[in-house]
Amino acid sequence: MTKKKSKVIRSMKAKQNEGQEEDYRKAPHSFVFHRGHVGKNILQLIKDMRHVMEPYTASRLQVRKKNVLKDFVSIAGDLGVSHFLIYTKSEINVHLRVCRLSRGPTLTFRVKEYTLCKDVVSSLKKPNVDPKQFNHHPLLVMNNFSGEEMHLKLMSTMFQNMFPSININKVNLNNIKRCVMLNYNSEDKTIDFRHYNVKVVPVGLSKGVKKLIKAEVPDLSRYNDVCDFITKGGNLSESEAELDGEHNEVVLPQDIRSRGNIKAAKSAIRLTEIGPRMTLQLLKIEDGVCQGEVMFHELVIKSDKDLKDLKALRDSKRKLKELRKKQQAENVEKKKLKTEEHKQKCLEGMKRRRGEEDVEESELGDDDDEVEDDDDDDDDAAYYEQEVGEAPDPDLFQSTRRKRKFVSKSPVPHKKRKANIERKGDKSNNKDSMKGKNAKFSRHSKPDESWKVKGKSKGGKSKHKNRPDNKVKRSGEITKKPKFKSKRKGRK
Repeated sequence: MTKKKSKVIRSMKAKQNEGQEEDYRKAPHSFVFHRGHVGKNILQLIKDMRHVMEPYTASRLQVRKKNVLKDFVSIAGDLGVSHFLIYTKSEINVHLRVCRLSRGPTLTFRVKEYTLCKDVVSSLKKPNVDPKQFNHHPLLVMNNFSGEEMHLKLMSTMFQNMFPSININKVNLNNIKRCVMLNYNSEDKTIDFRHYNVKVVPVGLSKGVKKLIKAEVPDLSRYNDVCDFITKGGNLSESEAELDGEHNEVVLPQDIRSRGNIKAAKSAIRLTEIGPRMTLQLLKIEDGVCQGEVMFHELVIKSDKDLKDLKALRDSKRKLKELRKKQQAENVEKKKLKTEEHKQKCLEGMKRRRGEEDVEESELGDDDDEVEDDDDDDDDAAYYEQEVGEAPDPDLFQSTRRKRKFVSKSPVPHKKRKANIERKGDKSNNKDSMKGKNAKFSRHSKPDESWKVKGKSKGGKSKHKNRPDNKVKRSGEITKKPKFKSKRKGRK
């Protein structure tokens, strides 16, 4: 029975994992990065935006100076990335481009104002910075995007597709921990971006009971009984009590893991801001990924003629690009053909060389046969002498074949090998000469000491011819000492 249960549990877990993997693949993924020099504050804003887009974003994406937009586009297809959030900074403003892959469109916003997460959290009395809340995607809430203008519809669909869709009948309320709110102001045409933490609190409880159901245990040392703590209000001040009403009270359709929140009971929804904050203004909409036809522009209005000229210019650029690609493909094919021809020539040369080597080996075999013939000639001369009793004439058994050419197997060339042999011969001669000189002064023969007679010739040398010369001149030895000029002044 236990084995059957374990098999059922394994199959259920496998199905759940498969379902989670499918949901993860279907969910929209994003890259948040910058282009060009942006500064420290914008880099921190990028990190905060990655926290907002978690868990379906590359939170540790590294961007280098040499990276171009084409690099990110080439990687995005393999990783299933559907959106780019690109921050740039000019001398006047900060801009945010939201791109839909792989064919666009691209929405360009001006970031009029922004506040970092650390500034928002520092202004709160009770901030909620639980890291587990980023394990699930946020809930998207949009307001005032109901206009019939084309750019408003495009903005609303773009923001909706940036976050995973939610099935109301199957959603688990325990996974909803965060909320992203977008509000469109029709007067100044700006968008307010806010990021909140969602918390559910039970309603209809006294202040003391609320204090008891919290995770922290209150200090009950001043009370004799728990009833005193509940009747006196739990020692809470009026400033700590939060006002709940019909605007934030709901009836829970599910049980929630926090304390006091039961199914079919009333609870209040409370929002705590996490950050960042941004005020955005739409500038333009492009057809492609950061390029293409401008579908909408807030500041520049062009005539039909200008639009036609721009379209013709784009078409000419596209045709020129296709022509260059075609020429490049043809050049690549030509290079491949050249390499193949060179390869074939090399193979033919190798075959030819192998054939020549085979011919040389066959010639060497013929030379071996000639040596055997010479041996036969020697045997014939000996047989003639034995039978006749006289030595044959030298021309009688002379071989008409040429002598075998000596083929060396040494890797050293013949000239260098000959020079080395000559050097070794010189050294051996020097050693023999030294041994002959030393033999004059052996134990048995007395050395010639006639040269010890006093008297010198006019030239300053000894008169005796038999005086031994102890110095052995070596090849390449300098006989005269070179004269060096002294570096010191006044010294000769």
